[in-house]
Amino acid sequence: MNKRKLGFSGLEVSEIGLGCMGMSHAYGPPKDKAEMIQLIHAAVEHGVTFFDTAEVYGPFLNEELVGEALGPFREDVVIATKFGFAVNPKDGKWTSVNSRPGHIREVAENSLKRLKIDCIDLFYQHRVDPNVPIEDVAGTVKDLIREGKVKNFGLSEASAKTIRRAHAVQPVTALQSEYSLFFREPEETILPTLEQLGIGFVPFSPLGKGFLTGKLSAETKFDKTDFRGTLPKFSPENMKANYALVEVVTSFASRKQVPPAQIALAWLLAKKLWIVPIPGTTRLERLEENLGAVNVALSPDEVQELDEASSKVKLQGDRYALVYQQLVDR
Repeated sequence: MNKRKLGFSGLEVSEIGLGCMGMSHAYGPPKDKAEMIQLIHAAVEHGVTFFDTAEVYGPFLNEELVGEALGPFREDVVIATKFGFAVNPKDGKWTSVNSRPGHIREVAENSLKRLKIDCIDLFYQHRVDPNVPIEDVAGTVKDLIREGKVKNFGLSEASAKTIRRAHAVQPVTALQSEYSLFFREPEETILPTLEQLGIGFVPFSPLGKGFLTGKLSAETKFDKTDFRGTLPKFSPENMKANYALVEVVTSFASRKQVPPAQIALAWLLAKKLWIVPIPGTTRLERLEENLGAVNVALSPDEVQELDEASSKVKLQGDRYALVYQQLVDR
């Protein structure tokens, strides 16, 4: 596993990271803790040094899991977590965004305890809070960096304008937003902005929430705790229409004699040297399959071919239901 630097920051991580959310949140019931610890250990053994979590995954369960699993490897890994939501103490669900300075500090202290670490390697604002100037957010994280509680500042699902405003106060190390062959909107303004400012890009859902693997179809039944069942893109009728994109990827994968997931990830890796995708999984065979993408070399012509073929597919359905769509910074 080679390493990549996230922009100009100098923060070096494995070229593919591991998104840990699904181990305890959003993709069905929380998985067995011991099994997930073994999976995280397997990722370390395969060369993964970049692990992503957040306080609201679970909530809280995921940070505790990641902290326990990575304890023996602390000096060799980079742990990213996030702030920015208000969590209801009664039911543990997030109720609204909250990036007030006092709340950011509170989240940082609690995350340090759950992760069992002295300093957060990468601290993302999970979603932009329209009620708090981004300058105040960046300034608060800047103070936490000065105090030695945080090393790097990140944003998630932020617009180009917001990124520039935040970066002027405290250099942004990385942006984490959705990006894949299933969602290419960041190519319009986000990628040029990141390249100009020297900010790394960490795509979440690089496999289109599993869709690009070819293992989902219009007949797929999602567990009631799997949030994909609430997403317009994943309605049976839209999945049926969108399957044309899966056919593009699987056809290309057949030619290269690799799984479709590896094509989707290799495409991202070939886009920019400062892009580090973080596919998530709860199964060892999928982890090994995903990491195998580093061995799939796509030429510029092949990347362009995938670009053009995928662009011809008119995808159906919004990315998020309205409750989530309202949180996307524009």
